[in-house]
Amino acid sequence: MKFTKRIADLKPEGAYQVLARAQELEASGRDIIHLEIGQPDIDTFEHISSAGMEAISSGATRYTPPAGLRDLREVIAQDAGVRRGVDFSALQVVISPGAKPSLLLPTLALIQTGDEVLYPDPGFPTYPAMIRLAGGIPIPVPLIEQRNFALDFDALSKLITGRTKMVIVNSPSNPTGGILPHKNLRELSRMALKHDLWVLSDEIYSRMVYEGFQHESIIALPGMQERTILVDGFSKTYAMTGWRLGYGIVPVELADRLSLLMTHAFGCTAHFTQIAGIQAISGPQTHVDEMVMRYQLRRDLIVDGLNRIPGVSCQLPAGAFYAFPNISATGLKSDVLANLLLNDAGVAVLPGTAFGKHGEGFLRVSYANSSEKLREALKRMQHLFENL
Repeated sequence: MKFTKRIADLKPEGAYQVLARAQELEASGRDIIHLEIGQPDIDTFEHISSAGMEAISSGATRYTPPAGLRDLREVIAQDAGVRRGVDFSALQVVISPGAKPSLLLPTLALIQTGDEVLYPDPGFPTYPAMIRLAGGIPIPVPLIEQRNFALDFDALSKLITGRTKMVIVNSPSNPTGGILPHKNLRELSRMALKHDLWVLSDEIYSRMVYEGFQHESIIALPGMQERTILVDGFSKTYAMTGWRLGYGIVPVELADRLSLLMTHAFGCTAHFTQIAGIQAISGPQTHVDEMVMRYQLRRDLIVDGLNRIPGVSCQLPAGAFYAFPNISATGLKSDVLANLLLNDAGVAVLPGTAFGKHGEGFLRVSYANSSEKLREALKRMQHLFENL
């Protein structure tokens, strides 16, 4: 069957591939510890689930405006604005079924065939995929391990050409857990203003920041609100991965265009899901704070354990729920070692190359699992590494 080039070149997301293989092994009777998938290991908070179920019972199962319920857009504008020190209007907010459409659709709206888009590598694999779908040319920008996985700004400045139209940033980062400091955001904003670039800021982990670190959005810097696409959502913060609820905050003119794209792409986001989202933001936030505290304890546990394994060194992540250990001292390729861990040790992790060529020499380890499971995984990993 003959497909268009934009579809023929699409590749699967590594996390789902490894998850499928791990589940096959489990079906055969193997005990697998899942450190590959990026989702909270808890159920959606009860008050949010109750709001969603009550919404279904009361008939909130119909079409909504493509850009989302006005009430949800208003509470998002208020909450996101307070957290970033910016005044947002509900007219700037567009709701989507998960955060991915809020990444893809602005790219479709702004990138022409042949335009170049800079994106972090290692980084979320959807970035190069969506750039190619839009007809653009993805240009990877390496992250520097020695600088807590900050963007290589020397490389970034050399990669900007007359064809560059957008830069993608992700802070806190998947897969590294790194956070872009203020000086990096300031430098990036200077480049964006100088070269007339859009910045797509993926902030899906913005609430998952640990003690001693702080999340800051580039949209709060002077002149950036007019050229920033801020993307966030409910999956990580509120353990709502399966509800599919995300949003973008963009200039009003772009929001109107995105609403048209949404009309023709998926119509609208589920009515009852949006009502649950209103409750998530308007309700108590102590559950989020407690969850992040648990992740911080798990982060400390996994990073300490990884650094005790021969041939492994691991930075302390500032946010998200991923460790990104350097395993280059083992002499093995990332995918080879990830396969060994899954098949021989029963520990599912992702090779760094699932996030781009600059991920070679690393593994991504999700610590969105119980401390008990993490300790057992570390024990299995240590045994395998010592016997390589």
